[in-house]
Amino acid sequence: MVTNVTSFGRSGLYDWVVQRLTAVYLGIYFVGLLGYLVTTPEVTFDTWHALFSATWMRVASLAALVAICAHAWVGLWTVTTDYLTTDLLGSKATVIRLAFQATCVIVMFIYLVWGIQILWGV
Repeated sequence: MVTNVTSFGRSGLYDWVVQRLTAVYLGIYFVGLLGYLVTTPEVTFDTWHALFSATWMRVASLAALVAICAHAWVGLWTVTTDYLTTDLLGSKATVIRLAFQATCVIVMFIYLVWGIQILWGV
């Protein structure tokens, strides 16, 4: 059995709820963004810039960015703990799993910081 050392939450139920809530938020966010694109007659740089200059849109986009990172982490953690097992890879499974998970965390952190810089012009 795999321990919860790298789990996002304290239990599988918590991780399941996090993944479902982030999926719902991302669905609402992208449907809203699609609605904007459909209802705006001509999307130019100025209209797009005006949309993302609004504080509410920046906050909503930041929440979507955090949600996608949390969603991806729960999914990747689940996949790695299910498929990178000692049954498949032998005694090196833990090292491989932790290396893969660490790489995922680093990449998601870079994307999160980069997204914050883009959204807030830091």
